[in-house]
Amino acid sequence: MRDLLPDNRPLLILAPMQDITDLAFWRVLSRYGGPDVYYTEYFRVHRDSRPEKYILRSIDENPNGKPIIAQMIGQDVEALQRTAIELQKRKIVGIDLNFGCPAPIVCRKDAGGGLFRHPEKIDAILREVRASVHLKLTVKTRIGFDSPEEFPQLLDLFRRHPIDALTVHGRTVREMYKPLVHYDAIERAARLMPCPVFANGNVRCIDSARQVIKTTGASGLMIGRGAIRNPWLFQQIREAWSGELRTQPTLANVREYIEYLHEETRQPGLRDESHVGKMKKYLGFIAPGLGEDNAFWKEIRPTLSLRELFAVCDRHLNTPDPFLPAQPLER
Repeated sequence: MRDLLPDNRPLLILAPMQDITDLAFWRVLSRYGGPDVYYTEYFRVHRDSRPEKYILRSIDENPNGKPIIAQMIGQDVEALQRTAIELQKRKIVGIDLNFGCPAPIVCRKDAGGGLFRHPEKIDAILREVRASVHLKLTVKTRIGFDSPEEFPQLLDLFRRHPIDALTVHGRTVREMYKPLVHYDAIERAARLMPCPVFANGNVRCIDSARQVIKTTGASGLMIGRGAIRNPWLFQQIREAWSGELRTQPTLANVREYIEYLHEETRQPGLRDESHVGKMKKYLGFIAPGLGEDNAFWKEIRPTLSLRELFAVCDRHLNTPDPFLPAQPLER
């Protein structure tokens, strides 16, 4: 990954979020500058699996030509090898192994964050998949299952394998998405790992981006929820590092962004009412904190039709008032 690192600022990466950061969302982000590198939603890998076609479309129809890393999740070593070999036939620059997904259904299958309970399996996966990957091999991890005290042992494990980058989400599996992020764990990784380390967790504005880089010494920032709320964030960070901040969106710009999301994410033939649920997935990250006493989100939540949803947007967002940075939210 060192060849992808910018000279004078952190590498900016879109975090993979299942059923959220899909091809349609990539298209939307490309209108606002987008990240330097895209990670796909994870390919679910098991004995009988084949790469999901809808995720492959994100690779094959790359809307901006920027580098793509294909992420896999699973615990079957042979299946992970087979899938890695198949994915490398696509236009990607690397393969990522997900060792951090906290979803209970994933952990119960000893995949994602559930693998922390079986470090010997992580060791085998890294060894065998590395042997099958001629492109970059990266890892996305949390800092333990129950406690941050597990992380030093995990780091020792990762250091034994020649991976090309390590993304550290500074929370345990148990902590899910609580506001607290253990940036000291990310700093430890950045100091000890022989490869670039990317920081993930609560980067939501320029100030938090600066603080995370200063605190951790990471080479890059992986941003998910912050970029969904504020699609200008990647461009704002680039401008801030260059000393020329120009991008300062208004609430009216947010209204336009929501319209773009609607246009790009709507599936052909889908009824208006059925699309409301998809829109609320994104608005769940955009709306909280907007309006007095969270008024925008409170009015969005009960809407049942697109007409109602956009009427709420018009009432709250058709204004030149500045769109302020988000505060950390427990979700």
